[in-house]
Amino acid sequence: MNPTVDIIYNYFPRLTEKQKEQFAKLAEVYPFWNDQINVISRKDIESLYLKHVLHSLGIAKFVTEFTPGTRILDVGTGGGFPGIPLAIMFPEVQFHLVDSIGKKIKVVREVAAAIGLTNVEADHMRVEQLDYKYDFVVSRAVTRLAEFTPWIRNKFEKKDKNGIPNGILYLKGGDLKEEIKESKLKAELHPLSSYFKEDFFDTKYVVYVPM
Repeated sequence: MNPTVDIIYNYFPRLTEKQKEQFAKLAEVYPFWNDQINVISRKDIESLYLKHVLHSLGIAKFVTEFTPGTRILDVGTGGGFPGIPLAIMFPEVQFHLVDSIGKKIKVVREVAAAIGLTNVEADHMRVEQLDYKYDFVVSRAVTRLAEFTPWIRNKFEKKDKNGIPNGILYLKGGDLKEEIKESKLKAELHPLSSYFKEDFFDTKYVVYVPM
């Protein structure tokens, strides 16, 4: 049986009523838009809350709060992950979601509008074209860290305003030792299995790279 929105409520018991409503509405909005513009495989849409929403919120277990006004860039957001779930979780944080595929950004905009998110901006563009600065960059297994880092190296604010230094919060799975060694980055691995009990998270991590 595929988990319902209750899996989110169980792991995040302090949600406001508005946040609960927004998370619940994802179960209507994503299947509708996925039928128009396929951004999630049909098999995965049935596991929306486990494989996409809760997975995205692994970052919210590692960083439980951000200073209001923090700016976060989601690179290669696809259908809006991890950006949309994080934007629900942190309403006082500004999220900028970018993807090089225009139809995916259309879905992101429609989903954000449908659930009433006012802290999300979404653009069809390559990250190299951006000239803004951010406190954190998030992403979900877009490419190897050695390829990813040069795209966003100059996108960070110099001044830190959160509990951890500005940097990359990357959701990735598998054996990452070689990839981190290749990247020459000082990366921290935080296993999602320490936050979530489901087998799906056994080999998945939040990779934090201070920049």
